[in-house]
Amino acid sequence: MKISLFQGILIGIFGAGALVGLFVFATYSGGGAAEDSVGSVLVWGTLPKGQIDSALTEVTTLDSSMKSVKYVQKSADTLATDLSAAIATDQAPDLVLASHEQLYSMARFIEVIPESTLSQRTFTDSFIKGGSLFAEPNGRGYYGLPFLVDPLVLYWNNDILASSGIARPPATWDALTGLVPKIAELTPTRQITRGLIALGTYDNVRNARAILSAIFLQSNVPMINYSATGLARANLGEEAVTGTPPGQAVLSFYTQFADPSKVSYTWNASLPDSQKAFQTGDLALYVGYASEARTLAAANPNLSFNVAPLPQPATATIKATYGLVYAFMIPRGAKNPSGAYVAAATLSSSAEQTIAARATGLAPATRNALAALPSDPFAAVAYSSALYTEGWLSPLASGTDQVFSTMIGSVVSGRSESAAALSKAAGALSLLLQQ
Repeated sequence: MKISLFQGILIGIFGAGALVGLFVFATYSGGGAAEDSVGSVLVWGTLPKGQIDSALTEVTTLDSSMKSVKYVQKSADTLATDLSAAIATDQAPDLVLASHEQLYSMARFIEVIPESTLSQRTFTDSFIKGGSLFAEPNGRGYYGLPFLVDPLVLYWNNDILASSGIARPPATWDALTGLVPKIAELTPTRQITRGLIALGTYDNVRNARAILSAIFLQSNVPMINYSATGLARANLGEEAVTGTPPGQAVLSFYTQFADPSKVSYTWNASLPDSQKAFQTGDLALYVGYASEARTLAAANPNLSFNVAPLPQPATATIKATYGLVYAFMIPRGAKNPSGAYVAAATLSSSAEQTIAARATGLAPATRNALAALPSDPFAAVAYSSALYTEGWLSPLASGTDQVFSTMIGSVVSGRSESAAALSKAAGALSLLLQQ
């Protein structure tokens, strides 16, 4: 008989013999929930409250033990400081629901789920590849249970592509570059009146950090490495055994779209925010998160658009995209850690994750839930993209944005060659990682 992730975790927890304080969390001091009772669990999270409350309401109809799970929305920008203050004043929540982008700044406040409780085999068999972002670097276990995934996808304007004689959106970056002369509209003075895609600049490209991360990861640039002592250092592909370093190739590819001397010129820093440009029909393609589909539809009901997977390198044999991987994590000082763990495990079951995916517009993080594609075409692309979603443990978004913006700006303006800009950015990121 095949057991679910929830059952497997409970067997591992409750059948471990000594139990070691129920969950092997020696630092926990709170009470525990029985196997069939979650108890009161307070969740802090960065996803919209209305969406998560809707999902929890439906989950409770399947499992009444979840009736006392309550959700409070927090800002992603202040989550780490809010959690630190709450722990210091004995007001910590029982669970934190956040993406891997918050993990690096929060890791010291999170209890590691040990290998004895959740084995590597169970974890990798249950969750997508991107779930490994929550693995503790020294192999001690996992920071959390993956819950939902918000992958980068490619939105395309049906009317613009059709009127240009293009039946399908590009599947590769090479094919995309070749579409610039067919779709981009420029005045005789090289002013852009309609763009193909918003790439090349940084500050007016929505999701620029995620897009750059995706292209780096597709080029096998890991973004971050750990030394034997656990010290984190940025790796932007500055070096190569032969030929052009991959990081330089990424920079050259990305910035070409903002270079007026190139045939691929289709975007510049004077244009509006890329999401707004797509909403108003002035941009043919837009790289955004799967969760943005609802925002785009609500902003302009007359916009005829569709969605496709993020383009891949033409020579790639393995697909990759960037995405936000959300997980449930148990913070230090949680008053009901055992109930929190059971709640997180319950929500990691296929039926519950499917409910949450419908409520949020994201995709499940478990392989079982992703096995059957939904009939909705937008959800189907999110589901298929979730399977090959990757990421990296970056410093706080504001710091990373400043580093990447400076790097891109210096290349586009001609102040720096790509090699120098890349090296400076890697150094700046390493400093942020070591703070």
